[in-house]
Amino acid sequence: MKTAVKKSQRDKHWIQSLVRTRGPISRVDLYTLTGLRRSTISQLTRELLSEQKLLEIGLSNNPLGRKRILLQLNHKFGFVVGLEFDDEIVTAGVMDLQPIVTHVISERADLSHGQQGLIQQLTSAVRRIVTASGLPWSQLLGIGIADPGLVDSRRGITMSCSTIDFWNSVPLKDIFEREFKVNTVVESKTRAKTIAEQLLGVGEKQTNMIYIDYGTGIGAGIVVDGQLLYGENCGAGEVGHTNIVKSGATCKCGSSGCLEAHAGANAVENQIRKALAEGVTSQVLGMAQQDPARISAWLVFEAARAGDKVCWNIVAEMAENIGVAIANLVNLFNPALIVLDQRLHVLGDEFLNLISRLIRSKALAESSSELSLRFAVLGREGGLRGVGLQVLDQHFSPGTTLPTASHPTQDEPARSTVEAKPKHSQAKKRSTKVKSYRK
Repeated sequence: MKTAVKKSQRDKHWIQSLVRTRGPISRVDLYTLTGLRRSTISQLTRELLSEQKLLEIGLSNNPLGRKRILLQLNHKFGFVVGLEFDDEIVTAGVMDLQPIVTHVISERADLSHGQQGLIQQLTSAVRRIVTASGLPWSQLLGIGIADPGLVDSRRGITMSCSTIDFWNSVPLKDIFEREFKVNTVVESKTRAKTIAEQLLGVGEKQTNMIYIDYGTGIGAGIVVDGQLLYGENCGAGEVGHTNIVKSGATCKCGSSGCLEAHAGANAVENQIRKALAEGVTSQVLGMAQQDPARISAWLVFEAARAGDKVCWNIVAEMAENIGVAIANLVNLFNPALIVLDQRLHVLGDEFLNLISRLIRSKALAESSSELSLRFAVLGREGGLRGVGLQVLDQHFSPGTTLPTASHPTQDEPARSTVEAKPKHSQAKKRSTKVKSYRK
């Protein structure tokens, strides 16, 4: 009897997995796919409907024969939590089973208390976002973490981080699973955004795609023939630490001439501050309230787009360095699509054109003749939704039965405002073709 109950639960989980990946789907289709008895399919789907894990959503449109009732996963039954953070911002979000972000909080990353302090901030953010959502802890299916460092995704450990000095050898998966008693996925922020943009965003399920993550660090998520590349130690895609300038600036990784050291956000800020110290006039200083310390790379980009010559020259140099790095990636992996970080969208089509010209001058014509460049569209939700997808893929993997969450201990009151987000909207895609490579 005990074995029969376990098999029943496994079969129900299998049905949910098929409905999630193949749905809307009929009971007849489930019978064909599983080979289970028709009576078993009827019984298990009836139980799942009673538990509100599945929904009946109408009839099939098959031209012949009796119309069949279609089943769909109830995206509101259960939820996942996503965390995305870097050296500036911590963002936590609650997502349904699509995954769509329904509630989110963001706050400045507190790096003043070292590794333990940041861990406490992350666990606190999970407690506060779940409490603010009003959802029961028992329906939490898992937690996904988009980490800014070099992540061993197989073990759930952050190995090192070039932008947070103390963030190394952090066993985040074990820490969060002990704390919240649910499966936890730890992924690099870049790969998480890559997954989201490929499947939910501008990538449109493109099977050969590269995503460029831009900030203090620069990373690349690489999808080849539909597979996200990881490498032996999950280090694939560290394009920010490829050498582009011989005997160039020293990088935090210890090498010199790295892309990150010459084109990352910190490099942009250092260049404009140096120019201002040498007496150059730029409108970005007024945008920063006459305080050079307040100038960020994003302000430089806004000033460049507004026509500031000094800032645009810095952007042009940045584009040249990034363009060379992307051209190398194009020659190595032959993507059909390059997706640039959504935060670079402020620079507009002219920036895309700069990158395109660099690729045209550096990459093989055969590898770039049909290449498209686009800005990402998911913004700050990209990392959250990417790890949300990974949590759901693991949870609904056939044969997997995961524990439900126990109620965590109460934490301090929320320090930030929760924004209710009833639905997700995407910005208009911007794209440019690199067509002049064909000979």
